[in-house]
Parts: sequence; C-alpha cells; structure tokens
Amino acid sequence: MRMIDYFRKGVERAPDRPAFVDDTIAITYREIDDLASRIAGAMPESGPEGVRAAVYSPNHPLAFACIMGIFYAGGVWVPANARNTVAVNAHFLSMTGCEILFYHSSFQAEVDELRERVPSIGLTICIDAEGGKGEPSLDAFMAWGTGSAPDVPDDPDRIVTIFPTGGTTGLSKGAPWSHRTWEAMISAFWHCMPNEEPSVHLVAGPMTHAAGGLALMMVPRATTNVVLPKADPELIMQAIERHRVTHVYLPPTVLYMMLAHPDVRTYDYSSLKYFVLAAAPIAPEKLKQAMDVFGPVMCQCYGQAEVPMFMTFLSTADLQGATSNAGARRYASCGRPTMNVRLAIMDDEGTVLPPGERGEIVAKGSLVFPGYYRNPTATEEVSRFGWHHTGDVGYRDEDGFIYIVDRKKDMIVTGGFNVFSVEIEQVLLSHPAVRECAVVGVPDDKWGEAVKAVIEVRPGVATSEAELIALVKAELGSVHAPKSIEIWDELPRSGNGKVLKRTVREAFWKDHERAV
Repeated sequence: MRMIDYFRKGVERAPDRPAFVDDTIAITYREIDDLASRIAGAMPESGPEGVRAAVYSPNHPLAFACIMGIFYAGGVWVPANARNTVAVNAHFLSMTGCEILFYHSSFQAEVDELRERVPSIGLTICIDAEGGKGEPSLDAFMAWGTGSAPDVPDDPDRIVTIFPTGGTTGLSKGAPWSHRTWEAMISAFWHCMPNEEPSVHLVAGPMTHAAGGLALMMVPRATTNVVLPKADPELIMQAIERHRVTHVYLPPTVLYMMLAHPDVRTYDYSSLKYFVLAAAPIAPEKLKQAMDVFGPVMCQCYGQAEVPMFMTFLSTADLQGATSNAGARRYASCGRPTMNVRLAIMDDEGTVLPPGERGEIVAKGSLVFPGYYRNPTATEEVSRFGWHHTGDVGYRDEDGFIYIVDRKKDMIVTGGFNVFSVEIEQVLLSHPAVRECAVVGVPDDKWGEAVKAVIEVRPGVATSEAELIALVKAELGSVHAPKSIEIWDELPRSGNGKVLKRTVREAFWKDHERAV
C-alpha cells in the first residue's frame, strides 16, 4: 500500500465529510484530494529518490493538503517542527537535502533565514498568501502544473518520509520511513484502537511534525481532524466537548496540566473513545487519576522515530484488568509488543534476557526503520546482534508487559520532546564563568523530566542562574533551557577525569522507583 492509497480510502468512504476544521476554515476530503492532486501536478519530477519537501506552518488545514501533495507527487516528506528554532530546523533540512519548502506567511522571517542557511532549498511556496520575496502563493504554484497527480509506482520499500530522531535537537539524525514502515504503523494503529463509528481526532501538537503523522494514520476511515493552534489545556477540554472528539493523543506533560486545571471536571468527555499518551513515560498515579477524570479511555503507546509510535500498546482493558497487586503494576508499564514488531530485553553481550531481568529494549520487524539516512556508522551502532537497539533500559514481566526503567543514552525527554544534554553543555561551556558542567533530566511533576544543569564555576568570574538559562534559550530555544541550575564545588569524575554524569543524575532520582 502507498501512502496515497490510505488517504484515497477516506475520500472514497466520505468525500464530503470535513477532513480538517478549525475556527476559520473547514476542508472536506474531496477538497483536500483536489488540492493535493494539483500540488503534486506542479511539483518537479521526483527522480529515483523523490523530491524532498517540507511544510513549515502553524497548525492549519492547508498544511495537511501540502503534505498529501508531496506523497501524491512521489516525493519525500521531511517533517519540520514549527516549534523548533530556525537553527534546529536548518540543521535537519540541510542534512536531508530538502529542496521544496511550503510555508505559512506568519513564518516569513524564519523562511528568509532558512533560505540562507539551507542551500538545497530551491523553491519556497507560501500556502496562505503571496510570498514575501517573490515566492509564489499556493494558488500560483498549482497553476504551473497539469492539475493532476502522477501515477506513483507501487514499491513498498520506497522511502516516503525522513523523520527527525531528536524532536527539537539540532543533532537529529534522519529516520527514513518507507511505505512498508507506514503500513506497519497504520496496521498497528487500527489493530490497537478499532473503531467503526465516524471518528473525530483532536490535533493539538505540531501538524507539520508528529501530529500530522497521527492524522495520516486516521484518514483511511475518513476521520474529521479538529485543529487547535496549540496544546493549551483549556482549549483541548473545550474542543473535546464542543466537537464530540473521539481520539486525543498527548504527551504526559499536557495531561498533567489538564489534571491540574481547576475546571477539568466541568467538561463533558463522554464522546472520547481513546485518550492516548505518547512521547514519554507517565507517572502511574497520574494515569490512575486520568482514568477517574476522563473515564475508561486512557491508553499508552511506546515508540521512537526508528520504530515509530507502536512498539508497545497499553490498552484501557489492560488497565481495567489491573486489579491484583501484581496487576496494579501495569500502570507503570508501556504495554505489550504490537502485531508488527518483536521486542526483547538484551544485555550488552547480545544475550536475550528472561522475564524480570533488566537490559536494553531491542526490536525486530516491519515496523523497524531501514537505517539512518546516509549514516551507515550510526545504523551499524544501533543494529548490533541483528536487532535495533532503542537505548532504553527495561524489563518484561511474566505476562509480556514491558517496563521502561532507565535510559542508556544521554537524552532527556521533557514535555514529550527529546533533548540531548551534550548540546546544552556545549553552550554552557561557552560562557567564561563555567569551568565544567553536567546536564541531566530530573523528576518533575509537570514535564516528566526537567532539564537541570550542575556546574563548576571558574574562580573570579561572576555569573547567575538567570544569565546562563537565558544563554541556552537564545542559542537552542526554550525547550532546551535548563529549568534550574546548581553550582557544585566539584563534579564527580572518573579516574581519567571524565565527569560522571550518571552519578550526578542518580543524586536527583535516588528516592524514585523509576529513573526515567
């Protein structure tokens, strides 16, 4: 199956059903299909690898039409996160060789900078207005073409998406997804969450990034996607009631903000079928509270860019069956492996471990990506012993449920975004007052993990917590900026002088059952 075939199923099922709605516009499946065909008809020949194209926009229905147009043309969608800094997006677009950029006029200044930073971008198209420097509008661009999409050949191994691995980090690698990868993910989606009734999906995350991928998985059943400008707790709760939303996908940090809202119990959530938590582990007590507030609709999935979305799934039924003392532990689980992936727990020597023993979570199957984009060294590193290595430490219980307990990589998951500590350390070390530093994730009720920096200062050079936080924010953006900074007289070091970051991290997690 090609990506366009899944969307065509939605068009055939309900052509006049709204595909995307927001406060200003509603576009039906037939209208999206027409726009996508005309966009594809104007795009240049895709060539053997496919034209690499990105959409850079706030949440807007036209952004999805452009994504579908890329698929219709046989191109490669390169997801750009609108919430990233220009520098972060420039790194990823350069690394993937992005050639075409569809953008919203509100990002004109950022696009001007991207054109300077990313030489491969040869064409920019403004989706909602005339472009600022002679770029065509979407209407003008579509007028260049034939008005219809080319016939894209069936090739299950053709790469159609290159997804960033780091969420908001400038050191992201590219994870290619083929038609086969998408097919495995879409199959897992509908197997885990069957629903014959017309669905209404709330799009609160960045549409040109992960939230757009979720919408793509739902279109075969002609789902209506309700588009919000941002993941604001009150907007989400209002939209669920107003639009009779059936499906919501959020990181735990947004759920925590919703649970803390004084009006959380005043809205009607009876339409919900699935409230799915993704992107980071959730505190078990918060999950129990959410079941009480939103009803028996809570579930959770575990994945990463290399094995997208559905390595495991923890269903509502799994949680409802957690009545015994042993079963209650399931609230700390990320679920059981899904249909299109094999999971195992492996030690550093490649031995698959029995239930109860901790090791690295490894994966095989059609859901696993084919290898990093133009990076064979990194591919070889994560493919030892014939398995994909996730970098997450966990264990499997006797019933097959997977539990994530720690992280092998120096990566922090804060609010659903992946942040690599090395980047932040490099920025902090550029300040004249910082002699040495270690950046770690620490437990936080709101963010799951909060970015924390522990530093040694140089004698006689003054600085402040606010100054250092502002420095990181200016260089990398607010997601990377430490929420707090501590000054230690001396950081722990190994015999060869290397800072023992794990020891620093353990100081903040010692009273917690999980270290993630």
